[in-house]
Order: sequence, then C-alpha cells, then structure tokens
Amino acid sequence: MQLPLALLQSLLAMLLLLPASLPFSSGQARADEATGPFFLMGSGRLHLKNLRNGRETRVELLRPDGSLDETALSEVDRVFGFPTAEKGEHISPRLLCMLSHFVDRMAPGATIHIESAYRSLEYNDGIRRKGANAARTSTHMDGMALDFWLAGVDGKKLWQTIRETDCCGVGHYGGKSIHLDSGRPRFWEAATSGTKNPEPDYNRFLYLSTNFDRYRPGSRLRLSLSGLSTFGFGVRPTARLQPAAATDQEGSPLTLSDSGTADCVILADRRATRFLLFTLPSGLPAGRYRIDLEFCNRPFPQMPAGASSNVIEVIGSPRAERAEDR
Repeated sequence: MQLPLALLQSLLAMLLLLPASLPFSSGQARADEATGPFFLMGSGRLHLKNLRNGRETRVELLRPDGSLDETALSEVDRVFGFPTAEKGEHISPRLLCMLSHFVDRMAPGATIHIESAYRSLEYNDGIRRKGANAARTSTHMDGMALDFWLAGVDGKKLWQTIRETDCCGVGHYGGKSIHLDSGRPRFWEAATSGTKNPEPDYNRFLYLSTNFDRYRPGSRLRLSLSGLSTFGFGVRPTARLQPAAATDQEGSPLTLSDSGTADCVILADRRATRFLLFTLPSGLPAGRYRIDLEFCNRPFPQMPAGASSNVIEVIGSPRAERAEDR
C-alpha cells in the first residue's frame, strides 16, 4: 500500500511554525556550543543585508533559555525572501547558527552582505539558463544556503576556515564572496563545482538531515531531504537508529508519524520530503547516533537505496530517570 503525505502538510506546517522550542527543558541556561541544539552555534547575533532586495535586519536568534526566537526567524525569512507560510518552515536554523559561529570567529559584529539567499525553482532554473554557477538541486531552493561576503575578510581565507571544520557545504568561485549551506559536507571551487554538468542527477546527491544536532531522550525528531531532482518516490515507514560508530548493526526501529499501515510512504513533492517526523525512545542512553532511512518506489536505478543522516548527540538522562519526571 502506498500512502501520500499531502493530507498531513497543513497540520505539520502549523506545528513547525509554533514558537521554536528546543528539545531541552525551558529552564536551561542560554545555549552554547557545548550544550546547544547545534554543534556550531555562535552568539546568535546577526546583521544581515540582502544586496538583491535591499532588506536589512539585526536579529538575536536565541532567547535567554536557549530556544530559537520565532520573531527573529521570521525576520530572517523576510530578508532572505523566503515564503514561510508556503513552505511551512523557516530558513535553516542550523545554517544561521553556523553563519553566526563563523562570523563571530572571523569578523565579530560584521555586516553579512548577502548576494544570493532563497531561490525558487523557477528563479534557479532561470539563472542556470543564463550560465550562472547554480546547481539543478541547489540547497538555496530548500532555504539551506546563502552566498555572502564580509567586509575586510578575504573570501579564500573564509572558505578555507569553514572547509577545515568539515561541517557543511562551502564553495568559493573567486573574489570576496563564498557559498555556505547546511547540506552534505563538501567543498568546491569554480573549476570543481560541477554546476555545468549536463548529466541528469537521478537523485544521486540527496542528503538526509535532522532539524537539530542535539536531543533529549523522548524528543520529537524531524528528518528532511534536500538535493533532490525528482519527487514521487517513497520511504519505508520504519527508520533505524544506529550508534554513530556502528557499521553492521540492525539498530533500533523508529516509526514515521502518521504512516498508518503503509509499507511505502510516497513523498509526492518537495514539501513532503521536508517533514518526516519521528520520536526518539524515552529510554535512549546518551551518546552519538545516526538515522538510516530506506527508499522505495525509486524512479531511477541510480537513486540510492537508502540514506544515513548527519550524526546527532543525545544528552541527559533517559526520561524515565530524570528528576523532573519523577
């Protein structure tokens, strides 16, 4: 049986646009890079200036308790030109926290001059036809990327600094600006970007990511796919939670929310691929893990049979042993 996710989108959008609380207790101190929701955090303070639409803002992404500030995220969406209501989500908070981390490191307080932010499919196709360095499956279309520069900071040096962390996607086409995205860790320069390759993608470069890097046992976890060229494929309703270092274990099952009795849940469009919701076991021990997802109804034999997520860290005691739950 194949079950489309279209009927779930309105409910998911409402849930995702509620104030963006983290999988940590509300009384926790302000997030930092040892305990925050992402491995790379920064101060959360950003001064953004979009050179294409003229919009500018200063935001603080984090509330004092470490939760993401909904108003700040919506303001970033406005500057990026991101259609929040249509997408049911925000510009990638992981991207914004990484951006804060590297700006704090290279030029604290500097204005982030944005040359390219969110792109619609139509806009991305248009600039590709004009010869721009734009990938068919650009992470700009998923709200996971920006091209930017910092006054007084050498673009090549900034690119090298980010590249050394192996955290994300970072590209340099020459000059002062770089590309940064929260997709699959990789790096490139103009000669190695591959954006002019006419060969079809066949979903070969897809990437599976979690909404946070750190979680408490029993937290809800959202998986999203990016880097896709074709939709209408499916996922098996049971994912596998694996210790990060494991290579041949079966892992613990995680059931896709609202999957019913389907053995192949069809992802009909881009939005459906962004909202795959699971709940971590309440007794999950602290440690590092990844999630393995299996695909079905693949449109091409070249498409991978499955994908593994980025590594996540589970911190704190299992819910059953936490004092506040006794």
